Amino acid sequence: MPKSALCRKLPIARVSSALATAVLSTALISPHSAAAQVDDQPRKLAHDIFQQLIEINTTDSVGNVSAASRALQQRLLDAGFSPSDMFLGGPNDRKENLVVRYRGTGKQRPILFIGHLDVVEARREDWTTDPFKFAEKDGFYYGRGTQDMKESDAILATTLIRFKQEGYKPDRDLIVAFTADEEGGKSNGVDWLLKNHPDLMEAAYVLNPDGGGVDLDHGKPVSMDVDATEKLYGDYQLTVTNPGGHSSLPVSDNAIYHLAGALVNLQHYQFPFELNSVTRAYFERLSTIEMGDTAADLKAITQSDPNHDAIARLSKNPEWNSMMHTTCVATRLQAGHANNALPQMAQANVNCRILPGYSLEKIRQQLIKIFDDPKVTVRYVNDAGGIHDVAPDRKQLPPPPLNAEVMAAVEKLTGKMWPGAPVIPTMATGASDSVYTNAAGMPSYGVSGIAIETNDVRAHGKDERLPIESYYRGVDFYYQLMKMLSGGA
Repeated sequence: MPKSALCRKLPIARVSSALATAVLSTALISPHSAAAQVDDQPRKLAHDIFQQLIEINTTDSVGNVSAASRALQQRLLDAGFSPSDMFLGGPNDRKENLVVRYRGTGKQRPILFIGHLDVVEARREDWTTDPFKFAEKDGFYYGRGTQDMKESDAILATTLIRFKQEGYKPDRDLIVAFTADEEGGKSNGVDWLLKNHPDLMEAAYVLNPDGGGVDLDHGKPVSMDVDATEKLYGDYQLTVTNPGGHSSLPVSDNAIYHLAGALVNLQHYQFPFELNSVTRAYFERLSTIEMGDTAADLKAITQSDPNHDAIARLSKNPEWNSMMHTTCVATRLQAGHANNALPQMAQANVNCRILPGYSLEKIRQQLIKIFDDPKVTVRYVNDAGGIHDVAPDRKQLPPPPLNAEVMAAVEKLTGKMWPGAPVIPTMATGASDSVYTNAAGMPSYGVSGIAIETNDVRAHGKDERLPIESYYRGVDFYYQLMKMLSGGA
C-alpha cells in the first residue's frame, strides 16, 4: 500500500457512531453464526498457503516477490492446473508476477482479480514477534502481510484450488493476477502486465480485495464497505537552497525559514470541497441515519448549493474531510548541515491524496501557488523515488457506475454472513492497483470479506495481525462470491 516507508492508502472512511448504533441493534451475531463454516480440508489448505506466503519475505529492500509467485505456481500445478493457463514473468528475476486463468465456458466475459504479493518493510526489533514468521497467538495470526494483503492472496489461491478439486465449471474465465510492487519499488506488477501482456488481463471488470471489507465494533459488524472509487497518490519534494554562511552572522534569507513559511501556508490551506457520485451517495445515506445537527449538516452538503458552514463543521472529522477534499500534508523534513552554520538546503516531502479528476501536475501547480515563494522549488516524486521537474498528467478517473451483479452478490452474501450490516459504496482515501485497471478501461471495485475492528487496523504497522476466524470467514466469503459471479450460485 505505501510508497517506500510512506503510507499510500489509508483505511476507507468509516461509518459514524450513530450508524454503528443503528446497525448493531440488529446485528448481534457471533463470529461463527449466520454462514456455513469452512470445512477442515479447505481450512488446512487456506492455513498452509497463508503461512507459506507470510514466511516469504517480499519487501522491496531484501525480499523476493518471485519466490512467492513461484510458490503459488507450484501449488496450482500440484492441484492440476495446466502450465498453459499460467504466466510467470516480470521485468527482473525478483519481481515476477503470476497470472492464473481458471477456464470457464466463455458464456460471459472474464472477471479479473488482483492481489499484490509485496509487503511493507518490517524490522524484527520493532515487533513483538518475528514479522516474517507466521505466529498464532490469542486468537490472531501475526506477521507482515496478515492484513495487507497476503491474507487475500491466500484466499484467492485457495479458492482456485478448491474449484479445481471440485471440477467446477464457471460460465466465464476467472483470472487472478498475483503481482509485485504495489507498496513501492520500480516494478509495479499490474502496470507492467497491462503494458506488456494486456491480453492476459482483459476482463469485464476487476475485483481488488485490497480494499473494502467489514468494519467491526467490539466484534459486531457495522458495515460492509465496497471501494467504488479511490483517490490518487502523489508525493512532492520541496527544496530551498541558499549559499549559507556562519551562524554568527544570520540573515533573513534562510532556507529553513522559506521552507517553514511554505509549509505553514499549506497547513492553513484547504482544497476546494467536491463530491462525486460515490461520496454524494455515501453522505446522503449517512444523513438518513445520523441525528440532530450532524444529520442536518450531512443533508446540507449534498444539496446543489452546499452549505459552507456545514462543510466546515463536518471537515473537522478527518475521514469525512478526506472524502470531501484533496488533501496534502508534510510527511518528511530535513535541513542544514551543521549546528553552527546557516542552512544551505532545506527539503520536505508533501504527500497528497487527490480527488478523482485532477492530475498530478495540476496539484503540483496548485502547491506552487499555495507556497507563494519563488525560493521554494516543487518537484514530483515518482513511485520509485525519482525526482522530476514536472509531474505526469495522470489522474484518477471519475468513478465508474456501480456494477449491478457485483453489488447484488455482495448484498446477498453480506445479509447471509453479517445480517443487518449495510453494504456501503465508499471512496478509498488513498490509492491501490485499481488505478491501473480503471485506467485500462476495466471498472474496478475494492471487495473483501475480511472483518477487522476499526480501532485495530495494523496494516504497515508493528505487530500486524488478523483475527483467525475473520480469515476463515473471508475464505468462505470469496469462495461463495466467485461462484455467484460465475454462474455457480
